[in-house]
Formats: sequence, C-alpha cells, structure tokens
Amino acid sequence: MKKNPKLQEVRMANSVKELLQYATKEVPDRDAYQFKDENDKEKIVHVTYKEFKEETESLGTALAKIGMHDKHIAVIGENSYKWINVYITVMQSTGVLVPIDKELTIEGIIKVLKHSDSEVLFYSGRYEKWISEIQKQVPEIKYFIGFNNKEDISDNILSFDKFKEEGRKELKAGNTSFTDLQGDPNSLKMLVYTSGTTGEPKGVMLTEHNLISVANYGLQIAEIKTKCLSVLPYHHTYESVAGTIISLHKQTTVCINDSLKNVLKNLQLFKPDYIYLVPAFTEVFYKNIWANAEKTGKAKTLKKIIPISNALLKIGIDLRKKLFKSIYDAFGGNLKEIICGSAPIRPDVGKFFNDIGIELYNGYGISECSPLVSVNRKGFNDSNTVGVVLPCNEIKFENVNENGDGEVCVKGDIVMMGYYKDKERTDKVLKDGWFNTEDYGHFNERGQLVINGRKKNLIVLDNGKNVYPEEIEVYISRIPYVQEVIVKGKKNELGQETALIAEVFLNQEKVEELKVDDIHEKLKLDIREITKELPIYKRISEIEIRKEEFDKTTTNKIKR
Repeated sequence: MKKNPKLQEVRMANSVKELLQYATKEVPDRDAYQFKDENDKEKIVHVTYKEFKEETESLGTALAKIGMHDKHIAVIGENSYKWINVYITVMQSTGVLVPIDKELTIEGIIKVLKHSDSEVLFYSGRYEKWISEIQKQVPEIKYFIGFNNKEDISDNILSFDKFKEEGRKELKAGNTSFTDLQGDPNSLKMLVYTSGTTGEPKGVMLTEHNLISVANYGLQIAEIKTKCLSVLPYHHTYESVAGTIISLHKQTTVCINDSLKNVLKNLQLFKPDYIYLVPAFTEVFYKNIWANAEKTGKAKTLKKIIPISNALLKIGIDLRKKLFKSIYDAFGGNLKEIICGSAPIRPDVGKFFNDIGIELYNGYGISECSPLVSVNRKGFNDSNTVGVVLPCNEIKFENVNENGDGEVCVKGDIVMMGYYKDKERTDKVLKDGWFNTEDYGHFNERGQLVINGRKKNLIVLDNGKNVYPEEIEVYISRIPYVQEVIVKGKKNELGQETALIAEVFLNQEKVEELKVDDIHEKLKLDIREITKELPIYKRISEIEIRKEEFDKTTTNKIKR
C-alpha cells in the first residue's frame, strides 16, 4: 500500500506583498503574466515580475492619492490582466477586495455593492450601461474606474489606464504613501459573495492570513509546474487564491485565457504545463478525446495501448509522451498536470488522464475555507478521493450515519472569520473555530478524504435510506451520449421521497450517431446496466429527458 509522502519544504510567507518582493528579487525578468493584446489578438503581451510589481505599486499609489487605499474596493469583469492588477494591488493595501460575480444581474450587483460597503468599483466595458443606475442606487460608491474607458468621463468615472498612469508619475516622484503601507494579516482582506441573485447576499470574510495559508500549506502537498493557463473566473476563490496566489508563491508564469470558447486554441498558443479546472471541463476534454478516437478509428488501439503503457511503467519504462502524442499535441504539447476541484470528479476520468501521463489531482474546498481543504498529490493520487488534508487543517465528522459518513467540519488557518454583517448565519456554521461544510464524507484507510455529497442535496427515502445524488450522477455521466444529469427524489402525496428520478440532457450529435428509434428506452436500459452494481434502493425508477441544458454557475456547476 502506498504511503503519503513527506511534506515538501516551502518558504512560509506572511503576505502577498512579501511574495511579490521575493519574486522581484529572485526572478525579476521571468514572465509573471502573458495575455493577448486587447487591441491585437495576434500579439502576446509579456509582463515580468519586476514590471508587475511596478504596475501594482502605480495603481496602489493612485488609490492612496484619492484616499481609497483602506476602503472596500469592488471589481467586476471578465478574466483580464487589469482584473489581476486590481486584485494584487488591493492585496498589498490596507483595503478590502470585493470580487463580484460577472454573471449577476444589475439587481444582484447593486445588492452586493450595498451590502459590502464598497466605495470604489473597477469594471469592464460590458457594465458601462449600468453605471448611471448604480450611481443612483449606491451613492456610497465614490469612484467608478473603467477598464475600457479611454478618457475620464467625469470627476468620479475614470479611465483605468489614465488613473494608473497618474499613480506611476506620483510613484516616480517619490510618493511612498502606498508602498509604505503595512496591513494586518488577520484583518478582513477579501469579501467573497457566495450568492446574491436571490435573497440576501452572503459575504464570506477572508483574511490575508487565510489566503496566504492556502499557498504556504497547499504547496507542502501539491506540486505545480512552471506555466499555467488561467481559465476559471477570477471572482471565485478557486482561481484567484488556489490559482493566482499559489502561482505567485511558486513564481510561475500565468497565461490569461480570454474566452472559454478559446481554451483549446489557447492551450496551443501558450503551451502551459499545468491548468486549474472544474470537473465539467475535464469531462468535456475526456469525451472529446474518445469521440475523436472513434471518428478516426483509433479507439480500439487506444484501449489496447493504455494497459500496455501501464505495464511498462511498472518496470520503469515511460513511453506515454510517445504513445499518446496526438492527445498531448491537442493540449499544446506540454500539459503535465490538471488540478481539479469545485465538484466531484468521475474516478474513471481521473484514471484516464493519469494513465496517459497528464496527472489529474482532484481536490476539495469551499469559499469559507479560502477555499482549499484537501488535494491529491504526486505519488499518492486517488481519484476516488479528494486527497490529503492541508497540514494547517483539522477535520472532524459530525452526525455520522450508518454508512460511516458524517458532516465534514474544518478547523485551521484557512477558515473564514464569518459572514459579513450576519452573526446569525455565522453562528449556525461556525462553532468554536469549527466550520461545518455541510458536505458528507469520511477518511479512507489511507487517510485520504472522501466526499460523498452535499447535505442540502441528500435524498432521504421513505424507507429511511440516505442517497447522495452525486454518487449516482457519476455513474450515469459515464454514458457517452449523456451530457448532463441530475438525480432527484420522487415524492408521493404525503411529500415523502419514494424513488429516484434521473433528469438528463443528452448530447444530440452523439444521439444521432446511435441511430435508435426510441432514445428514452435506450437510455433506460443503459442506466440500468451502468448502475447494476448499486444497491436496489439507489436504482433509477424514472427518466426525464430535457430539451435544454441545466442552468449553471460561472464555474459550470449545475444549479440544483
């Protein structure tokens, strides 16, 4: 049985400012960021660590000059270098960053801005049409700074480029009002909203110590490479903390993906060696690989080569780069590592990528934990689990059921301060430093964490049996023509859940390839076959086929 390797040695940092100072001193000319020029998509812009530090200090000096360096500063927009510029600048200030979900309606944005006590709003071009309405509804905001504004529109609606340039002039003239700032690592630094489209928004309060702990302790167990393609939304902690701050700590190069539709093109363009993804992305990659193999007549060969490759690996011969060259080439030729989180992953998908030599490390986290709780690691990687708990964390299980699963509670350096201006909800989930994730799980015999499902999704059948829909969804997702699936309970007239229903959205192209008369009957038989190893009470009794995709969050998780 494989044992958990020793922890890797990591220089423990205290702040983002310190991380940037290390990088500037040690690798000043290494690219911190690469991205497509906004005016010429054929041109790649390179920003070194030395240049990036100066960029953040220029922007920070501009904020200090208008007295906003210690305020709540909101930012909304698509992933961009300017978004990152704001993010790392505020991290070095005595202010608080408020990242806003770019998919919110104007009502949702206004709700978050009001609740968060924001006084500055940085925004991309798509939100220009709402600025006048936001001004009326949220008079507390003193400055609006537009990423795409070429000129200042008024005294308080400013151009980002001109604003930063003013800060650069002040910095060169000797203004040290920003660079002299010393923040408190245990005070509020980031306010992340986990909802806001309906009901009252819930602001997760994270300190800089929380965020830095993810990097310090995450790198003790997770090994990242040298160049990343940054794909997931920056307003989510998974990409902005587990991705951006860990990359800064490791002094890697981050390439900014300009659009989800361009992910494969940008893999070819930037040729990264690691990438952070959610399971929905890896699932698409996996299904596309097999679909292409089927179309080109190489599927049978691929199925034969994988066990041969694995056998060779056991005797120390690694030919995967040669054997699976066409797959490597599709991902740019250099991809070695996928770090996956935010939702359960199918173990067979994880095994496939590991078999072909692109290590897939599944992890687990939640915004309230900054967001990283655990992650798989090199030499101790099991896609049936979410890996090893960070050394700064403790785990306990409450209300353990007959299957040995309990509510996962976390204590440690990554746990939030609480919910902003919401003591009632804070006290409900945070007790004596223990945060109840409301996820069900257990440790396996090797000490790796296994997550089975969310408390709010749990289906309790009328016979008393507990069913995690996520477990069954993993099985049904293996059916090649199933694109999306949700398992839910069927209720009787008394409101009791008596059976299970699978609501499915199919891949129409793959359905047409099957050339079957009755797809409903075909799906019914395939679900029965693929779930036959499950207990009878976990079997699907009804099937619903959707005409449209499910609504999703910005990290591509289905909204239940």
